[in-house]
Amino acid sequence: MPYNYLITEADLSDAINRPEYSNEIYQAAIAQSAVMSMAQRAPNMGTGVRKISVMDTLPLAYFVGSTRGVNDLKQTTEMSWKGKDLTAEEIAVIVPIPEATLADASIDLAAQILPRIGEAMGRTMDNAVLGGINLPATWMDDTSGTSRSVYDACVATGNYVVDTGDVYADVLGADGVFSLVEQDGYMVNGSLMAPSFMGRIRGTVGTDGHPIFVRALDGSYALAGERVMVQRNGATNAAVPLICGDWSQIIWAVRQDVTVKLLTEGVIQDDHGAIVYNLAQQDMVALRVVFRVAVQIANPVTNDNTTEATRYPFAILAQSVS
Repeated sequence: MPYNYLITEADLSDAINRPEYSNEIYQAAIAQSAVMSMAQRAPNMGTGVRKISVMDTLPLAYFVGSTRGVNDLKQTTEMSWKGKDLTAEEIAVIVPIPEATLADASIDLAAQILPRIGEAMGRTMDNAVLGGINLPATWMDDTSGTSRSVYDACVATGNYVVDTGDVYADVLGADGVFSLVEQDGYMVNGSLMAPSFMGRIRGTVGTDGHPIFVRALDGSYALAGERVMVQRNGATNAAVPLICGDWSQIIWAVRQDVTVKLLTEGVIQDDHGAIVYNLAQQDMVALRVVFRVAVQIANPVTNDNTTEATRYPFAILAQSVS
């Protein structure tokens, strides 16, 4: 039995360039991202920008006949749509690895590194869409055409509840987060919950005496019968422990699947142009992962609220708002 096996650059390159490893990163991103796992995925994009149509004016129908004091002519109605752009933006990361680490490794480095990269990409996407951290200007357009995160839009439209300590009233009461979504003409079909909130809501019961937050035999959670994702990637926290809404109104699409490339030469610079790593000179390789994806909010007109400036398909529970 040989005793001189070691992991080489070629070994790692062959491993990470296999399609299943790109898929592993992608699946890890979905598992860690509320947006990717709960929102509506559109077909893959053939170009960098795709137009989607959002209902902006609802039609009307009329009775015909003289019984209502009108003539027998059928009347017309108006319907209109507003175009929104799905614009692909790039999420990327480079992981520098010393060659000595590859040579001395006693574990499968690819299996350790790639899922963590997927987790980081999912967290980046959630932080942008939900919290507005580094949100691309082309994503999540509001009425003025300005990108706005779920948190910012909930605050702007008044779809938020400041935590009073009464969990049932804050979540399912007449002015709770569920009700705010419903008042705008949407139905809550999922919630995103911070782990820190689980202890508070776990013992809360409804008007029927049954718990409002339950765990099924398969390990999944539900709040008032609707799916709950307990977010562990940091996109929700104690300051905003609960985001509820109609997740089908967030639309995302892939322009370019996850691509993985091993770099053995070149330099890595910071945002000031300074060279941080010289791969050849410092005996290093670098793992580059790129993913191009687009996200948009639909927020179509509803019968309950025809004004987009005050209508939103999500609501949040927050310790405070600003």
